[in-house]
Amino acid sequence: MGQASPARDRTGAPLQWARLSGLSLGLSLAFGPGGALAQSGEAAGNASSGSTGLAPVQVEAGRRSPLAIDEPSHTGSRLGLTPLETPASIEVLTGDAIRARGDVSVVDAVTRATGITGSPGPGNGGTALAARGFTGHGSVMQLFDGTRLYAGAGTVTFPFDTWSVDRIEVLRGAASVMFGEGAIGGAINVVPKKPTRGPIQNEALVTAGSDATRQVAFGSGGAINDMLSYRFDISHRKTDGFMVRGDAESLAVGGAVRLDVSPQLQFTLSHDEGRQSPQRYYGVPLINGRVSSLSREQNYNPDDAEIKYRDRWTRLDAQWTPSDAVTVRNQLYRLDSKRHWRNSETYTYNAATRRVTRGDYLEIGHDQEQVGNRTDATFRHSLFGMKNQVLVGFDANRIDFLHTNDSPYGGRSVVDPFVFNPGVYTSPVAYTPRYKTRTSAFAFFAEDKLAFNGQWSVVGSLRWDHAKIARTDLQNAASSFQKTFVYGTGRLGVVYAPDASQSFYAQVARAADPLGSLVTTSVSQASFDLSTGKQVEIGYKRQLADGRGAWTVAAYRIEKNKLLSRDANDPTVTQQVGKQSSEGIEATLDLALTSTLRLEANVAKLRARYDDFNEVVGGRLISRAGNTPFGVPEEAANLGLAWRFLPQWEADFGVRYVGPRQVDAANSRKIGSYTVADAGVSWQANPSLKLAFRAYNLANRTYPVSFSNSGNQWLLGRPRSFELSALVNF
Repeated sequence: MGQASPARDRTGAPLQWARLSGLSLGLSLAFGPGGALAQSGEAAGNASSGSTGLAPVQVEAGRRSPLAIDEPSHTGSRLGLTPLETPASIEVLTGDAIRARGDVSVVDAVTRATGITGSPGPGNGGTALAARGFTGHGSVMQLFDGTRLYAGAGTVTFPFDTWSVDRIEVLRGAASVMFGEGAIGGAINVVPKKPTRGPIQNEALVTAGSDATRQVAFGSGGAINDMLSYRFDISHRKTDGFMVRGDAESLAVGGAVRLDVSPQLQFTLSHDEGRQSPQRYYGVPLINGRVSSLSREQNYNPDDAEIKYRDRWTRLDAQWTPSDAVTVRNQLYRLDSKRHWRNSETYTYNAATRRVTRGDYLEIGHDQEQVGNRTDATFRHSLFGMKNQVLVGFDANRIDFLHTNDSPYGGRSVVDPFVFNPGVYTSPVAYTPRYKTRTSAFAFFAEDKLAFNGQWSVVGSLRWDHAKIARTDLQNAASSFQKTFVYGTGRLGVVYAPDASQSFYAQVARAADPLGSLVTTSVSQASFDLSTGKQVEIGYKRQLADGRGAWTVAAYRIEKNKLLSRDANDPTVTQQVGKQSSEGIEATLDLALTSTLRLEANVAKLRARYDDFNEVVGGRLISRAGNTPFGVPEEAANLGLAWRFLPQWEADFGVRYVGPRQVDAANSRKIGSYTVADAGVSWQANPSLKLAFRAYNLANRTYPVSFSNSGNQWLLGRPRSFELSALVNF
C-alpha cells in the first residue's frame, strides 16, 4: 500500500538505496588491493603540511576500523578467530561507536548492522529482528555475553540498554552450530564491559531531550589490587513519550568482579539486572487507509494497561591456561525473567460507524528460570606438520517456564478515535496459571581449524543437541505431554588469505529452527520435528592499510524446510512439508575519506520466497508458493558520515533505509519503504568533559516500525526529537 507517511518515502527511498548501493560497491572496488584513493588522501595530508617531514597525526584517521575484522570474535567462532579467519559474515559494533551515534537501545544499535532490520513491539520484548529473510526470536537469536536465554512464548526482553555495552557482535546467516536451534537467520551477541587491570576510571552521563526524556548513567572499572579488578555500570532512563500516556522507564544495573589467582587461572563473577516498564503502546489504526493527523499521537490502550519486565543474569566464569597450547573455560549461569502484560492490542477502524473497535484484551504472565553450565577446552598443536586448533565442549541446562493468562481472550470495546476515553481493562475470564514446562537440554560441540599453510585453511564445526520438554497443562491434564528433540548441525568452510589483510571464503552450513518457541512447544506442534535449514555462502573481506578502514562482500542462499503447511488434498490436515528460501548479497564499507572525514555504509539486497506453503482461507486451500514472507524487507541500507571539522568538534550524519514489507502471506498489500535521517554534533570541551547534541528523524517522517497482520494498525516510529548530553570522565 505504501502509506508510510508521504509519497516521498515510496518514490524517493528506492532511489536513495540505489545511490547508496552504488556508492558502497563503487568505493569497495576503489579501495581494494592498492587502496588508491586512500593513498591519495594520505598524500594530500602530507602535502598540506608544507614539509617533506612527518605529517600531522589525526587520531580519527588512525583509529581502528569499526568493522574490526582483524580482532578476535567469539560469536563467529569459539576458537576466538578473527572475522578474517572465519568463513562467515561477522560484524562488530563497538560500544563507543554505538553511544556516539545516540543509539540508546540494543535494537536501535544492531539495526545499523548490515541487513539487520527490526520489528519492535512491546509484546515481543521490543527486540524482534529480521536477517537474511527470516524473522523473530525463533530465527534470529539474541545472546548476552555469549549465553542465550531460551525464548519463552516468542519473547526475549534482555539486554536492552547500551550504556554498559563493550561491543555487539553480529553473525549473519546460519548460526545453529554455535548456539543451537533458532538461529537460521543469524545471531546477535551483546558483550558487556568487563573488569580491566588498568587504573580505576569513572564516567558519568546526563541526558535530557524531547518528550521529557532524561537519562542518568554511571560506570566505573579498574584494578583494586594485584589480584582483584571490577566493573560496575548503572543506567536509568525515563520518557513521557511522543504519544498520549506514552511514559516509559528502565533501569539497567551490571557488575563484575575478577580474581586473578595466577597468570594461568582467573575467575569472574558477573551479575546483570534489568527492569523495564516500556511504553504501553500498540500503535494506531489507519483511518480511511491513512494515519490521521488527529490520531497520530493517540494511545488506544486502556488507562490501566501494564507492561513490566524484570531480568536477572548471574554468571561465574573460570579460565585456566596451563600452557600456551591449552585453554579451558567454564561458565555456570542462572538466568531469570518475569514478565507481565495487561493490554488491548488490536484496534480496527470502522468507516461506517466512524468508531474504533478495540480487541485482544489479554493479560499474560511469564515466570522463567534457566540454570546451566557450559565448558569447553581448546588445544593448539601440530598435525602432520600443519598448525591445528581444536575445541571440544558441552552445554547442559534446565529451563522452568510458567505461563499465566486470562484466555480465551474475550474483552472488546468500541471507542471514538478522536474524542477518546481510554477506559479500563476488563476481561470475562480469570487470570490464572495455564501451563508450565520443564525443558532439559544438553549439547556437545566441536570446532577445528586446520591451516595447510599461510594462505589456506579449513574451519569445521559440529554440534549435537538433545532437548526434552515436559509440558503440564494446569487446566486439562489430558493435554499434558512430553516431547524429545534430537538434532545435529554443522558448518564447513575454507579460507584463502593471499596476505594478512584480506581473505576469500566459502562455507556450507546446516541449521535448525523451532516451529514456535522450543520451551513453549504447543500440543499442536508436539507431533512435528524442528524445521531444518541449509546455507551456502561465499565472500571476501579486506582490511585497508594504516587503519583507514575495511570492506566486505558476501553472497548466500538459505533454504528452510519442514514448515507447517496444509495438505493439498485435505485442508483440515497439517503437514510438515513447507519450504522457504532466501538468497542475497551484502556489502559493508568503513573508510577514512580524509584525515578528518570518515564514511560507514552497508547495503543488503535479498529475494525471500515461500517455495511450498499452503493456507486455508474461507475453507479453501490456497497456495502461497512464490510469495514473499510477510514482514520481511528485501532491501536495507545504512549510511554514516563523521567529520572532525575542528580539533575538539565533530559532526555526524546517519541515514537508515528499510525497504517495503508485505502485510501477509498472500502478498495482498505492501507497506512502503521508509528512510530516516539523524544528525549530531559533539564538543570535547576538555579531556574530561564531552557535550553532544543529537537530532533524530530530521525530516519528521511518519512511518511504521511494525504493523499488524492486516496492515491496518501501525506502530509508529519516533518523530523528530532532540537530545542534549554531557559525558564526564574522571
